[in-house]
Amino acid sequence: MSKPSVLFVCVHNAGRSQMAAGWLRHLAGDRVEVRSAGSEPGDRINPAAVEAMAEVGIDITGQTPKKLEWETAESSDVIITMGCGDACPIFPGKRYEDWKLEDPAGKGVESVRPIRDEIRSRVEKLLAELG
Repeated sequence: MSKPSVLFVCVHNAGRSQMAAGWLRHLAGDRVEVRSAGSEPGDRINPAAVEAMAEVGIDITGQTPKKLEWETAESSDVIITMGCGDACPIFPGKRYEDWKLEDPAGKGVESVRPIRDEIRSRVEKLLAELG
């Protein structure tokens, strides 16, 4: 069986989806193909998200916000949206989850830590469900 692919989508692909992708890469290793994208990608990753992830030993500095491409979504097994509402496309036959998470944009690292930790617990649950 090929490994499952998980796509994390938020508006700017600069905070929540990048942290989620960082956690999944860290926790799953090469068992899962990890993707992230944004409906309106930002210029760079949120520095507070980078700092919060660095505190737990995960480096996301090499990532850049990416535009959500139709092909990427279509070829993903699981699509997890985070606060992009109607901007997130719907693809029939995919497993969808919408994670209601506070947006870390414009917040300091103190405010981003609880979001980071909430994302970790959701990623761990997702990983358990993927087997």
